[in-house]
Amino acid sequence: MGKLENTKSQPANRVIYPVILSVPDSAKELTRRDRVKYLSQHARRALKISAEKSGIKLGDLLKEDNGSPLPSDGIYWSVTHKPEYVGGVVGSEQIGIDIEKIRPCSKALFNKTADDREWALSDEDPEKLFFRYWTSKEAVLKAGGKGLTDLSKCRIVQISDDNNLIIKYKNKKWFVEHSYINDHVASVIKTVSRIEWTIL
Repeated sequence: MGKLENTKSQPANRVIYPVILSVPDSAKELTRRDRVKYLSQHARRALKISAEKSGIKLGDLLKEDNGSPLPSDGIYWSVTHKPEYVGGVVGSEQIGIDIEKIRPCSKALFNKTADDREWALSDEDPEKLFFRYWTSKEAVLKAGGKGLTDLSKCRIVQISDDNNLIIKYKNKKWFVEHSYINDHVASVIKTVSRIEWTIL
């Protein structure tokens, strides 16, 4: 059974290296089933780059029955894949990454994603803010090993600036950093002071 191994002598992930890869146009020509398989494999490529930058050797990537990634030797990992971009990240603490295209969505989804107090934290463009919130909460829930069933327990408590916010979930504060790629927003859990994004 393969493992994730830290190959640096100092503690892993003084810097977190989330990686976002664009999806080639050729993938759009694949059948739906083959496209899903391709996107999953492409996200693993992003994860491999993140691991290399972090000095971590990737082995087998195992998941729990609910699909949550299993840590190995204290190393955590997370992937995300959408039609135009995929992403991956490894870390020495619970980690999560998510990416979404900024687009119109229903009022019902707005209400499900955050409450009035959360929406009152900012007056920025509602669609952009929605996907900041959505990807942040998704990243936190991935890190916590839960799915969207816990969405209502995950609350935005502070917007620090255009690229950072804080979520409270399970009596813990989770720091999240964003990166904007074309018309997409990506979010990653920030367990250290420095994030170095790689966009390819």
